Amino acid sequence: MFKKLSTIMTIITGSLIVTSACNNQSSEQKTSADSTVVPAPVHYGDLGGQEVLQYTLTNDSGMVVKVLNYGGVITDILVKDKNGEPGNVVLSYDSLAGYVQTGNPYFGTLVGRYANRIANASFKIDSNEYKLAANNNGNSLHGGLKGFDKVIWKVTPLPGDSSLLLEYTSADGEEGYPGALDAKVIYTLTADNALKLEYVATTSKPTPVNLTQHTYFNLSAGKDSTILDHVLQLNAPSYTPVNDKLIPTGKIEPVKGTPMDFTAPTRIGEHIAEVKGGYDHNWVFDKSGFAVIGTLYHPGSGRLMTISTSEPGIQFYTGNFLDGSLQHTRNGAKYGKNAGLCLEAQHYPDSPNQPSFPNVILKPGERYTQTTVYQFGTK
Repeated sequence: MFKKLSTIMTIITGSLIVTSACNNQSSEQKTSADSTVVPAPVHYGDLGGQEVLQYTLTNDSGMVVKVLNYGGVITDILVKDKNGEPGNVVLSYDSLAGYVQTGNPYFGTLVGRYANRIANASFKIDSNEYKLAANNNGNSLHGGLKGFDKVIWKVTPLPGDSSLLLEYTSADGEEGYPGALDAKVIYTLTADNALKLEYVATTSKPTPVNLTQHTYFNLSAGKDSTILDHVLQLNAPSYTPVNDKLIPTGKIEPVKGTPMDFTAPTRIGEHIAEVKGGYDHNWVFDKSGFAVIGTLYHPGSGRLMTISTSEPGIQFYTGNFLDGSLQHTRNGAKYGKNAGLCLEAQHYPDSPNQPSFPNVILKPGERYTQTTVYQFGTK
């Protein structure tokens, strides 16, 4: 077992060669993982004859991250504000019933096999066409009807660190995707208040892969009903415009002089009314490899989140479809429009159908890797 885990860690931290097929590089950042041992998980519920467990990661600074084996869901990220008061900075539910309810908008979940949208729920590899579930205005969204967000992952606490290894094998043909995909994700809570996410995947047949995390952040920890007063900065000089179904047009356009410009710290509510429907777009970075790509700041609490990633883009989504109707919310909160925001490190939406976008087709013998870090502090 220990040999197996050591091998997985070696793969994820980039000691093996990462193929160019997915245009990813793993992080070389040292995170100084806390030595806290992960305590035994607690029973969170039952689903289809399987037990749902909740795991808790902690560090010596008092930061807490709680994770389910169902969907890899992050139910809690507790971080302190400028006065030293802890608060949960993610939108969440009070029980498993919330996460399995119809219409749950992917609160805190791992997303795959392909995060974001694929146009017309279909794509081709060579001359073979593959049909997917059309679960979003005729398009396929976040892996289909039962994506990685709705399965039970095998979870193993890693010895010596406040880390969890999550594993799931997606069968050949699952949700219409070719190839058996073996996916592994490590969640690590570091000593310096960062949540580090490391992904690895291999496949038995050529298949598109785009994995991400879909946590909804509100750094006020519930004190503000929306994220419109949060201040966002993204090191992204361009973005991918979309049509009325949120599918990229294929163009990559500069953000300068538009409401999409977050190259300097900007209040999210400042220009959101100028964007039809609100922000739900992919921003494009001018970088190679792992790098800091932006910050999110809440002036009221003083909480600051710094985002780093190996990915070429990030989906910034302002919770435009939240309408207050979700049940089983934590403390009975009414999550209305813009109650939380997502910053989903990723490859571009609809890349399997957009030959000018970075390649997302993973082939047998290659490895998909992705590393994203959310670092928390105050100012």
